[in-house]
Amino acid sequence: MAVTTALRRVGAALVAIAVIAAGVAITIAVRHHGAAVPSCLVSAGGSTYTLDVEQAANAATIAAVGKRLGLPDHAVTIALATSLQESKLRNLDYGDRDSLGLFQQRPSQGWGTRTEILTPSYSAAAFYRALIKIPSWATLPITEAAQKVQLSGAPTAYAQWETEARTIAIATTGEAAAALTCRFSLPRTTAAAPIVTPTMANELGVSSLDGTFAQPRGWTVATWLVAHAQQFRITTVSFHGQEWRASSGKWRAMTASDERVRFEQQVAST
Repeated sequence: MAVTTALRRVGAALVAIAVIAAGVAITIAVRHHGAAVPSCLVSAGGSTYTLDVEQAANAATIAAVGKRLGLPDHAVTIALATSLQESKLRNLDYGDRDSLGLFQQRPSQGWGTRTEILTPSYSAAAFYRALIKIPSWATLPITEAAQKVQLSGAPTAYAQWETEARTIAIATTGEAAAALTCRFSLPRTTAAAPIVTPTMANELGVSSLDGTFAQPRGWTVATWLVAHAQQFRITTVSFHGQEWRASSGKWRAMTASDERVRFEQQVAST
């Protein structure tokens, strides 16, 4: 009888532990479900595409470099279509033979060193420099212009990305307002947020946000900040009466509007 009672007590204890464990698992699952999954959304020209944070940041860099070089938005569309085909907008450290980076450029073919090609702003500028050397590039179909730069074994492959590339270009060059948004959560940290200015100056050609910006230039800058927000731990960006928040992943109307681009970064925990 004593043995039976002891076994019952052990069984009851095991059930209790299982219930507690299940409760902890449910709690963890709920918390995980409620956390923001890092992602970005591009909506422009009647089309919508989802990108991950890395893709959005690289797309914004490609667009920023194109505008810094004074090129038209069509050049940005060609570059984006090319990168979508070659790397899916990812800075790959591998490829066919010695191909690397966003555009799968080859050091052996004179595109630059491995380190240079794996720097997105460098590889984008290298692509644009090659593009503008092509006679009448601005009037060529996107896939033809891309192929003349890339000399790919699949010369018509770039055409499949034209609509997506154009949509992303509209958003990242500021043709459309508040057309790119990202949502993510930032873990608490005691470290100070990274300094934005050097990268912003290198890619956008903008070293200060103290002045005002005309549209669409202001939206190019604001969109670049949103696309790179996770990297620089940016929590809010505002311009022209609109404010984006990382926590919601949305732009919302705000009262103040003085044509300045503003942003806030995560404050380090003490």
